[in-house]
Amino acid sequence: MVMLYEILSKLIQIYSWALIIYILMSWFPNAKETSIGQFLARICEPYLEPFRRFVPSIGMIDISPIVAFIVLNLAQSGLYQIFRWLI
Repeated sequence: MVMLYEILSKLIQIYSWALIIYILMSWFPNAKETSIGQFLARICEPYLEPFRRFVPSIGMIDISPIVAFIVLNLAQSGLYQIFRWLI
């Protein structure tokens, strides 16, 4: 049971890093057109899309990734609590 928690927690952590890299790529011109950028877009955009629909931008700044990170951290905390109750 502990091993399952560790695997799921590590996957959430890797996905968080993928989101960070994908968001930072938006600062560099043509970075999203690279093969790494396209791969990250395929795995990150489906998660970010619902947040972009509901969280308004503040001027030119898109704050939806911040909300997405908060939800991802809450999911990891919830996962920890569930496994703590089961053990």
